[in-house]
Amino acid sequence: ASIGHEIRNPLTTVRGFLQLFQGRNEYAQDKQNMEVMITELDRANSIITEFLSLAKNRMINLKPHNLNRTIEGLYPLIYAAALLEGKEICLELAPDIPGVLADENEIRQLILNLTRNAIEAVSKGGKVTISTCFDGKYMVLAIKDTGCGIPAEIYEKLGMPFLTTKENGTGLGLAVCYRIVQRHNARIEVITGAGGTTFCVRFSRPV
Repeated sequence: ASIGHEIRNPLTTVRGFLQLFQGRNEYAQDKQNMEVMITELDRANSIITEFLSLAKNRMINLKPHNLNRTIEGLYPLIYAAALLEGKEICLELAPDIPGVLADENEIRQLILNLTRNAIEAVSKGGKVTISTCFDGKYMVLAIKDTGCGIPAEIYEKLGMPFLTTKENGTGLGLAVCYRIVQRHNARIEVITGAGGTTFCVRFSRPV
C-alpha cells in the first residue's frame, strides 16, 4: 500500500498541473493532448488500485449489507455504459432478500468488474442480466451475458492475474473479483457455453 501511495503522489501532481494548464489561453492548442494525458494518468491510477486489491492481507470492513440496494445504486452507471455500446441491461432482483456480511466498497467493485466484463463479452444488441436470490442457504449474485462463451484455454485459468484477451486489458479485473470473493469467504462459479456465460457468487453468511 505504501508503494502505491508513493506512485500516486507524483501522478496526482502531474494531473493537477495538466488541469491548470488546460485553463490557460497560451496552451489552448494543446488542450486535446492534455485530455489524452489526463485519461492515461487516470488509467494508471486505476491499474494501481486494482493491483493493490489483490493483496491477500488487505483489511476489509464487514457489515450487514443488502446486495439489491448496491446494485440499484450502481444501475444508472452500468445502464449508461451499456447504452453507449447498444447493449441491454436487465435486473432480476429477488424482493426481501436477507443481507450478507460484506465490505460495501469491495462489493461495489465486484459488481462493477463482473458487469463490465459481461458488457464487453456481448456484441451490439446483446443482453446482460444481473440477478439476486436466496436459495435457502446462500445469498446468490449472478451476472449473465449472451456472449459466445469463454474459450476452454482461458476458462481453466480464470482468476489468474494478468490473464486477458483484450488489446488494452490489464488482466487484473477478474483476478480482483476472485480475491474479493475469497476475502468474503464466498464462492464463485462460472457456467459458460456457446449461448453465454454466467458468473455466480454465493455468499454463505446471510444476516
